[in-house]
Amino acid sequence: MSNTLAPWLLPDGYGRPALAALLREGTVVTEAGRFAARRGATRRVRRRTPLAARSAARMVEPVLLIPGFLAGDWTLTAMASELRGRGFRTYRSHIHANVGCTLGSALTLEARLEQIAERRDARVQIVGHSLGGMIARGLAARRPDLVAGIVTMGSPMRAPAAHHALLTRGVRVLNRLADAGFPGLMGEDCVAGECAHLSFTESQEPLRADVAMTNVYSRRDGIVDWRACIDPAGSPVEVRASHVGMALDPRVIDVVSSALLRQSTPYATPLSVVETA
Repeated sequence: MSNTLAPWLLPDGYGRPALAALLREGTVVTEAGRFAARRGATRRVRRRTPLAARSAARMVEPVLLIPGFLAGDWTLTAMASELRGRGFRTYRSHIHANVGCTLGSALTLEARLEQIAERRDARVQIVGHSLGGMIARGLAARRPDLVAGIVTMGSPMRAPAAHHALLTRGVRVLNRLADAGFPGLMGEDCVAGECAHLSFTESQEPLRADVAMTNVYSRRDGIVDWRACIDPAGSPVEVRASHVGMALDPRVIDVVSSALLRQSTPYATPLSVVETA
């Protein structure tokens, strides 16, 4: 096999985290404990709250959650649960393991967006973790008629190859399995050919003025170069969390919730009257 990743996926100014950076990902244990503690406190408060006062006001705009590379919807279960408790209508991506062609995943998720938007008669906000955020960025550029805003978490949109060598090895394995005939896996064209170029180009396209974007990043990220996670068109928000832990750290969930509220229109425009680009 030739080069696993196209060189233009790692522009000048960005780099790969060092081997030692991976050690920072060990804080995911602390972050999981922090979530468990928050969940326990929330349940105790809920038990003391009268039934009539337990339901949070429902947000009009639905929220689609997209997992990262090698991950599935289960990795965002904690975040989805917390957001639902705050009144957001959350939807799964139906991705069991994010290991397929990025463009193919984007097309499948575009159909999912259409389904959700039609059901709720409203544009959708997207929360994407890592690769999920890069896919969300492309969808927002392509379908502003369906996407009201996005929140990315540790998503190296500016340099998709600015990730730890461990992930590159994972990509290489998927490429080899795809070459061997295993279906539904990321092939070499998806990371070094025309498919990769189209996907990357789309994620750099300007967003329509009414599509908001928040970029959550952490300097403690041991998987990707945090600098690649900040898009000039977005509002950057720094958190103190590991790359994996962003999906369940309650402090990050608070940031995501605030971003969704900030980006949400007071009265969401019905899909039927939204002008397309």
